Amino acid sequence: MRTFGIGDLWFILEAAQWTIALSLIAFIGGAIGGLAIALSRTSDLPLLRNAARAFILVFQGTPLLLQLFLVFFGAPILGLDVNPWVAAGIALILNTSAFLGEIWRGCIEAIPRGQWEAAEALNLSYRSRMMKVILPQAFKIALPPTVGYMVQIIKGTSLAAIIGFTEVTRAGQIINNATFQPLIVFSVVAAIYFMLCWPLSLLAGHMERRRNAALAR
Repeated sequence: MRTFGIGDLWFILEAAQWTIALSLIAFIGGAIGGLAIALSRTSDLPLLRNAARAFILVFQGTPLLLQLFLVFFGAPILGLDVNPWVAAGIALILNTSAFLGEIWRGCIEAIPRGQWEAAEALNLSYRSRMMKVILPQAFKIALPPTVGYMVQIIKGTSLAAIIGFTEVTRAGQIINNATFQPLIVFSVVAAIYFMLCWPLSLLAGHMERRRNAALAR
């Protein structure tokens, strides 16, 4: 057993880059999937709507930890060799897609019905209607909750420690096993998560207040 030192602190700080990288992968992949889910949920085709609804029910209705286990331990059964990086990325992308898809569906449906009818009256195709009229307006509504949800993505990456992915939480576990000083170690881990999440929470709140002020004018 040894005492927690500057080298241990540096090891945990270095692991933060993998937390950030995994968060970015989850957000970018989840944004692409979430947009597809949102558009499917608001589509005129019942098949797409039902498929998107089923996807959301599965990934919002089961714990992220279970989804990580299914990808990491289930893939080898199917003959696929996945490392913790790939497993964590896939599980977080799928989970993020479900939540962002539902958030963005609500934002799309929040656009006043008159805007939809005006686009239809101009005889715009579905693609033109969405790209030129609906989505630009929905984007402004979606920005604050999307930034706010990024906080949940960052915190969700901590579960990847369970499958051996070395991010902040896993680094803390490794150092704690060597020093047996959990109060110090996990206080540092908590402080790092706070420093990553707090600015995003402030930004989301600021955006929400600006949007509410603009609507009130």
